[in-house]
Amino acid sequence: MSINIYKASAGSGKTYTLVKEYIKQLLSNRNNKPHRELLAITFTNKASSEMKSRIISTLHEFSKESRSASYDSIYNTLKLELAYSEKQLRIKSKQALSSILHHYSFFSVSTIDKFIYKIIKGFSYELELPSNFEVEMDKDHIIEEGVV
Repeated sequence: MSINIYKASAGSGKTYTLVKEYIKQLLSNRNNKPHRELLAITFTNKASSEMKSRIISTLHEFSKESRSASYDSIYNTLKLELAYSEKQLRIKSKQALSSILHHYSFFSVSTIDKFIYKIIKGFSYELELPSNFEVEMDKDHIIEEGVV
């Protein structure tokens, strides 16, 4: 298992890099449902949604016989890095897209908050938390409850 961490400022191409790396890992994996083994974590819901959308649209474009020219950069980069022929890349992309769409609940592109919540929820019994616990993110509400 390897973990890749990318740190970059606004407008530096983080989403492009994350999408490229996610698809690279997805297409190079020999597993039947490779997206089950991948997790991408972002800071905001907007970034998470954007990344999911780009992954799906990129795989869709790669699956077609003739793709939009706007995908040429990522297509050529991945083709070179994976050492795939055009046919291999198209077939692998089609398979990956189909797998994601048929098993969408395992498509894990999430925010840090949601990821941590899933972990806590999974260990709620061991942590002796009630099964219906809630996480409060509004600090003003927490202070108000604590003072009253």
